[in-house]
Amino acid sequence: MTSSEIRKRFFTCPRRRKRRLRRPHWCEERRRIGWNVQSRKKRLRQPGREGGVGQWRCGVLAGMARAPKLLLLLNGKRKSGKDFVAEEIQSRLGPDVCAILRLSGPLKEQYAKEHSLDFQRLLDASSYKEVHRQDMIRWGEERRRTDPGFFCRIVVEGATQPIWVVSDTRRMSDIEWFRDVYGDLVQVVRVIATEEARRRRDWVFTMGIDDTESECGLDQGVAFDWVITNDGDQLSLDAQLEELLQFLHSKL
Repeated sequence: MTSSEIRKRFFTCPRRRKRRLRRPHWCEERRRIGWNVQSRKKRLRQPGREGGVGQWRCGVLAGMARAPKLLLLLNGKRKSGKDFVAEEIQSRLGPDVCAILRLSGPLKEQYAKEHSLDFQRLLDASSYKEVHRQDMIRWGEERRRTDPGFFCRIVVEGATQPIWVVSDTRRMSDIEWFRDVYGDLVQVVRVIATEEARRRRDWVFTMGIDDTESECGLDQGVAFDWVITNDGDQLSLDAQLEELLQFLHSKL
């Protein structure tokens, strides 16, 4: 009797049809070792998993060839100097080692397209950006409500350096997305400055901007790995950055 005849007799047996068919042993084995793709994805999303999970997440969820060795998420108030600190870190590590990623980049680009604005002028610290800031924040919030990782996924595309610095993390949803995808590779850095120092950088409190989630969303409920004080004292800033850089070099 051939194997096909055996299978035919087994599955067409009247007694067998009256009760639930038992899966062949190879099906049980396939289920046990996780050949089911959806089940495997669910397990790999769990934080703390080992065996290249970060790279799998990066490749599937973010469209990247590999994960970074370390990812810094900088956050802080307007005019606290987040961009300045990010550029200082990059200049000391080198652009081949450190990439600066800005979540506001894809946000501003898409906003400029939809509203027929000058994208390049939205990128700088000019008054042009400040005029559109409030409406741009509202527009960005609407996008995030429908897809919290929308801008995060875009910003990491194409980054290949071992150190990534996201210079404008503003919301808890941003931190949660990066932690979910990159796990223990993420370090959250708070950049602080006194209001006096921020005023010297032309900061003026503005209702609808400085009292919204984009400025206050990370004031509480976040355990910062690093706190950098940037009040304008370059020697103090250098000492703080040196400690952070030593940590970064240990991960390379």
